[in-house]
Amino acid sequence: MSFRSAALLVLITLLCCVTPAEAAKISDVVETGTLEQARRFFSLTDNSLRYALFGSILLGISCGLLGSFLVVRKMALVGDALSHAVLPGVALGFLWNMTKDPVAIFIGATSAGLFGTLVVGWITRTTRLKEDAALGLVLASFFAVGGCLVTMIQRLPTGSKSGIDKFLFGQAAALSSQDVTLMAASTALTVILLVLFYKEFLVTSFDPVFARVTGMPVRLLQELMMLLLAFSVVVALQAVGVVLVSAMLITPAAAAYLLTDRMHRMLILAALFGSLAGVVGAFFSFLGNNLPTGPFMVLGASTVFGTAFFFAPRHGVVPRWWRRRSRGNRISRENTLKAIYRVLEDRGFSDEGVTLEELSALRRDTLVEIRLQAAALAQNGLATVDEPRGTIHLTPQGWRQACAVVRNHRLWELYLTNAAHYQADHVHEDAERIEHVLGEETVRHLERRLEFPHHDPHGRIIPSLREFDRYDAQRAPEKPSGYRQQ
Repeated sequence: MSFRSAALLVLITLLCCVTPAEAAKISDVVETGTLEQARRFFSLTDNSLRYALFGSILLGISCGLLGSFLVVRKMALVGDALSHAVLPGVALGFLWNMTKDPVAIFIGATSAGLFGTLVVGWITRTTRLKEDAALGLVLASFFAVGGCLVTMIQRLPTGSKSGIDKFLFGQAAALSSQDVTLMAASTALTVILLVLFYKEFLVTSFDPVFARVTGMPVRLLQELMMLLLAFSVVVALQAVGVVLVSAMLITPAAAAYLLTDRMHRMLILAALFGSLAGVVGAFFSFLGNNLPTGPFMVLGASTVFGTAFFFAPRHGVVPRWWRRRSRGNRISRENTLKAIYRVLEDRGFSDEGVTLEELSALRRDTLVEIRLQAAALAQNGLATVDEPRGTIHLTPQGWRQACAVVRNHRLWELYLTNAAHYQADHVHEDAERIEHVLGEETVRHLERRLEFPHHDPHGRIIPSLREFDRYDAQRAPEKPSGYRQQ
């Protein structure tokens, strides 16, 4: 059986599942207060409310699942083009029998969407234009044709044209049991096929060349994905509208993409975020009279994305800023510890205290800046500050950390001169940067490779942490073994 025959069979199966029913609009109820409307929403006493809420949740699930594959494939514009390409089909479905028959509109919109994807493929295969240009052309031209047809319908002398404009921005309040049945069938089909062919969709999304080499039907899987996407877009029109359905495809998936690096988790999160956006859209649409559901759903999804954008643990703006700030403060503390070690080293470790003036001269900072650095060390338990005498004393923890930073610096200098054949006077700046990011395992590897050296290229001692663990805060640190006065 060919793919087109299978697609036609699936379409016929979906249409057979539909049972006719009249739409019950939320806006038909009498005017009530906001609190009373909220109470009625959570009590789920209205049939029309249940249709709107259930349909919005189904829409969020299907759009979240399919949008995840669009995001990882970098095909966000495909969803946008497909959502706009179905508008002429909506208008033609209405003109078929001059009524808002969901079946006729579903067939017309699905046919227009699939035809739009065929046009995109035809343009990219027969011209020098890339896929993004072809998608832009299809998006604009199909939407323009659909806009003209909708305007023409609005001017027809028939009463059944009322509400055709709701396909532009959506109105979940007008969902009927027939619409919800279509949504449920489309969502169920999407979930079943994604579960059955999850590995195939996963491989073709991240490495289509490998999938083609292993014999997977890449073209068939891509067409199947487009068919599922067309179904989801069409059944979402009544709830979220042509203009905003692409936002429901991309926004929940983009939020999930910021929160995880695993595809199965991304699918779950995107479906949850889409459902949450659907509930938010239905709720705020229910609070008022004739409020469009689509914009509220997109605002709910955008709020979720904004939260992930700012507060995602790994990729969020605030955590990344906090990590940069913490890393900068840590590097500043380590540089101060290294300077204290250098002052003690220049004295031959004859005293444990270092004056703020000595640090200021070595680091070429003002006394105000040095006091702030000393306060930061004291706040982190790395040093104590004697304000009357203007001296700073390292704690055992601070001393060990100072030794570790100096060791990292000098080992890296020695590695660059011995292994990379750098000149000894050209290694300091590179070691200044790398000393703060070397892990303990890397340092151990460097020590083994350099045969546990004692001196850096400039003849200075390379401190060993084992030799300084016996540091006593009540007296000056012992000189490391092999120390010689410079």
